[in-house]
Amino acid sequence: METPGVDSRVAGAAAGAELRWMGGRLLDATGGFVGSLSPRIPGEQDFTPVLHRLTPETTTSVEPEIDYEGLPQGASTSTHMLAGSVAGIMEHCLMYPIDCVKTRMQSLHPEPAARYSSVMDALRQIVRTEGVWRPIRGVNVLAVGAGPAHALYFASYEKIKFSLSDSIQPGANSHFANGVAGCIATVLHDTIMNPAEVVKQRMQMFNSPYRGVLDCVGSLLRRDGPAAFYRSFTTQLTMNVPFQALHFMTYEYLQELLNPHRQYNPSSHVASGALAGALAAAATTPLDVCKTLLNTQEAQAVHLLPAAASGPGGRHISGLGEACRTVYRTGGAAAFFKGVHARVIYQMPSTAISWSVYEFFKYVITERQHQRSRLRGGDRDGAK
Repeated sequence: METPGVDSRVAGAAAGAELRWMGGRLLDATGGFVGSLSPRIPGEQDFTPVLHRLTPETTTSVEPEIDYEGLPQGASTSTHMLAGSVAGIMEHCLMYPIDCVKTRMQSLHPEPAARYSSVMDALRQIVRTEGVWRPIRGVNVLAVGAGPAHALYFASYEKIKFSLSDSIQPGANSHFANGVAGCIATVLHDTIMNPAEVVKQRMQMFNSPYRGVLDCVGSLLRRDGPAAFYRSFTTQLTMNVPFQALHFMTYEYLQELLNPHRQYNPSSHVASGALAGALAAAATTPLDVCKTLLNTQEAQAVHLLPAAASGPGGRHISGLGEACRTVYRTGGAAAFFKGVHARVIYQMPSTAISWSVYEFFKYVITERQHQRSRLRGGDRDGAK
């Protein structure tokens, strides 16, 4: 039924719906009141439509889904740094006792009292013979280094990953970009973390001669100078660059399988992180054995060096090539995989904790930022 003077908005409101006219009122198919037509005012058209909405429009009632991967502009870097810092500290502190066992099991010439058959056997012996606090000795220096190192690590990874992915495959995930971003982030991370790693492993050694972290730092500076803190840096990078490239590519690939919509999904983050960490840890164990040797300068291994290797500060193992030769000379090819079980057992929960904590804090921080943005938008609409 057509009524002269009805505004086009009434027709638009009736599109796709069954409306009935009764006594100057518009009713929908269920008899609900939709609108009315006011009487003519002199000088105007016969009727003026007045619409009454019983429910809000669909476009305003549906909350937009929060995409915690697409952070609000201007807040992404600080969010990644805060989440990464918390994740790094929790990862290293919670897994520190297993890390202590790994360091000891990678020893090329362990003392008779420091020979362990498994990770649990090592923990039991350390607690029984050296005290309950011995497995976490030196954790404070690692916490101090892990905070800023992981903040820079995750922030740079996210920034580089998205920039490269947009350049290589706009709107899609690029495994090449993930690998490159992981490599660059690792270089920045290890620059900060390497001195803490040196002190940590010196403190973890069986019969460590140092009274504490400050005593260890002072002793290294007096005997070997600042170079002692970066003696294993090239080996650390040689190990960590392929480790992190494999780790990040595996994690992102597993996320595509387990969490294709890239929503916050704790179980997928834990599973992807654990599997990625285990694979990368097993593949890079030989380099980790060499790194441990360079950091600890194990006395029995140093004595095997030829006299020509003596430097101004006495004999010491320097460089990846010399470390590889020493490891092979000590135990053959099998020596490169000493402590592989402890390393995998350490890395699986370690990377699972790191990714799950990082993704959780990123999600929480992002959600709060979105809520504040919505509140500010609502205030502005109210003011209008």
